[in-house]
Amino acid sequence: MSTFLYRLGRTAFGRPWLFIAGWLAVLAAVVGAVVINGVNVSSEMKIEGTEAQTVLDRVAEELPAASGGQASVVFTVPGGERLDTPERLAVISDTVNDVYDLEKVVNPLDAALGTGKQGGSGTPQVDAPADPPAGTDPGQAPPYQPLMVDGAPVPGVLVSSNGQVALFQFQFTVASTSLTDDDVTSVIKAAERAEQGTEITVLPSDSLKAIEIPVGIGEVIGLAVAALVLALTLGSLIAAGLPLVTALVGVGIGVGGAYALSTVVEMNSATPVLGLMVGLAVGIDYALFVVNRQRRLILDQGLSAREAAGRAVGTAGSAVFFAGLTVIIALTALTVIGIAMLSTMALVAASTVALAVLIALTLLPALLGLVGERICSGKARARGHARVQAKSHSVANHWVRGAIRFRWPVIAGVIAILGVMAIPAASMNLGIPTGESANQDTAARQSYEAVSQGFGEGFNGPLLVTAEPSGSTDRVTPELTAKLLAEFQGRDDIVLAAPVGVNEAGDLAVFSIIPTSGPGDEATSDLVTSLREPDNDIAQANQVQLGVTGFTAVGIDTSDKLADVLPLYLGIIIVLSILILMLVFRSIVVPLKATAGFLLSILATFGATTAVFQWGWLSSLFGFDTGGPLMSFMPIIVTGILYGLAMDYEVFLVSSMREAHIHGQRARQSTVHGFDQASRVVVAAAIIMVAVFSGFIFSHDIMIKQIGFALAAGILIDAFIVRLTLVPALMAVFDERAWWLPRWLDRLLPDLDIEGDKLLTMLNQQAEVTDQQSIEVRN
Repeated sequence: MSTFLYRLGRTAFGRPWLFIAGWLAVLAAVVGAVVINGVNVSSEMKIEGTEAQTVLDRVAEELPAASGGQASVVFTVPGGERLDTPERLAVISDTVNDVYDLEKVVNPLDAALGTGKQGGSGTPQVDAPADPPAGTDPGQAPPYQPLMVDGAPVPGVLVSSNGQVALFQFQFTVASTSLTDDDVTSVIKAAERAEQGTEITVLPSDSLKAIEIPVGIGEVIGLAVAALVLALTLGSLIAAGLPLVTALVGVGIGVGGAYALSTVVEMNSATPVLGLMVGLAVGIDYALFVVNRQRRLILDQGLSAREAAGRAVGTAGSAVFFAGLTVIIALTALTVIGIAMLSTMALVAASTVALAVLIALTLLPALLGLVGERICSGKARARGHARVQAKSHSVANHWVRGAIRFRWPVIAGVIAILGVMAIPAASMNLGIPTGESANQDTAARQSYEAVSQGFGEGFNGPLLVTAEPSGSTDRVTPELTAKLLAEFQGRDDIVLAAPVGVNEAGDLAVFSIIPTSGPGDEATSDLVTSLREPDNDIAQANQVQLGVTGFTAVGIDTSDKLADVLPLYLGIIIVLSILILMLVFRSIVVPLKATAGFLLSILATFGATTAVFQWGWLSSLFGFDTGGPLMSFMPIIVTGILYGLAMDYEVFLVSSMREAHIHGQRARQSTVHGFDQASRVVVAAAIIMVAVFSGFIFSHDIMIKQIGFALAAGILIDAFIVRLTLVPALMAVFDERAWWLPRWLDRLLPDLDIEGDKLLTMLNQQAEVTDQQSIEVRN
């Protein structure tokens, strides 16, 4: 491996424009594909194999108009005023009609209000029941009513009893995954016209949020910090600029490619951003390792820039290759779970990592070829020579010797600290955040609160319930529909039940159910579970099979499924990564130690994330003011990415220790020497990753915000507490046994030579041949 990469690095250095032109051509092709194909991403989360998704797919097939994405708009007026003045009623009516005139929008509450109004051009009509449903007991005035204009109800609009809040609910005729940003934006713009000169405030719900690319000033600041760290680490603006350039090229190709494919592959809006996040971090770090090794070879050994570049790619490049391979394996293992959305996210992120590795091994040495000997100034060469002559008294040297000397207190202290940090993870609550957990100054939060105050929290998370005959009859009769409505309405945990429609075959009825509790409440989850039970009273009495879907049900099922598969996923990546690390380090202890350290890191990371985002600790510091559930996808995505990145630092740090051990140093001496050689660049790389990930904490997208925080916290914990503190202490405890490998296994495992021992032997032999030829020429 090292000899092949050495030749590749020298070739790229000697023929830079060939490699640079090749990568620029790839980048241009990706940009062209994005321009031609456009971009189509969605905020929808589709989880195959869950009951909610199965029911939704069935509704989409049998009653398409009822399966589209749900949305709502809230109209409010200042305190003490009412919406039902003639002028405001006319404005709201016109606004509602404008929304219905848009393509792809249809109203699901027409049936409940008995209007039977058809939506925009080409949209299917919602079946109307014979009688509108009642929200309360007979004779009791409901807390809401249809908004009336000229004696007729405004389709789909309910007004609160105090006349201060109106709720306009509707749904798209297609699933949210098929909506474009223009579809969503056109609805918002049509609704916001009601604000003109009326003192009406229009509040779109969280489900009507325009899709944004969640990248802003925070990411720019993160890159600026990364640039500063690179300049301080490498001591040269030219050298510092190279990792930034290569990382940007890598994410340009990776993220651009993802956007280009978004028109043919269903893609969540967070997917390309996850690729950007991971691609930037590893792209900068991998290039940093290679450039740092090249400069060290020049300054410490006096090699030419070309020879140093070849050796840097051969040695540090080998470590980059296997570090990247570990990250790729950890990410692609997510595809085993069988969730298409998660697989897409994992493959996009893995692709950006693969690009980062390839660019570090090809484009980077080509750029080094353009820079040539200017990669190190004369002053830097002089300082480097002086440093080689001096005895090491660095901070790193004192740190590692202290960790080795006080190894048992260090081990106990690290375990205690991370154990305490992990405590909040025991109460981690997974879900899909709603407007309830949005910032108080956002339309989503204000809409949620207005609906809760005017109608009840349940209106923020309606359920879609299906009923299919399972007894002697095979059709849903009007009598059965009416009986089901009455029984739904009779439950204490249901506020309103409204018929949505019956399919053409007459064997599937769909109802809209409004719970008494909010979408994130445990009572709502209990209602969903109760309705799904085959032996519940309603199903048994009416001989029907009930199914439940909708945003709230999808969130419940998503959390349950991801919680179930997380242990399986952990097992897969741990086994695969132990095998890779065993190949790399030719040791049994080192892979097991690395994995145990990661488990401490990930538990502490989940604990910190729970304390911040669920308990609300330091929330104002991170740009939000309300705690809520952790995003269902967050733990499993963070586990995959953080495991790969943790193994990156393990590879770079311990490979330097192994290199010293291979070249004859005793175990503890090699630990000190390897730590001296690698710790500075590992610290710089960790700070860069933390800076890049921290930039995403201030994104408006809660999923990106939580993932950014978890990865930044995880890198801080793993790099500084586990890798740079716990690892040298454990290496001292195991001593020579750390490098033990059974002879039979040693014979079976291929020698990957990431330390460059075979490369060094080849170069020494070439030098001897050259010297011999020189002697012969002189003689």
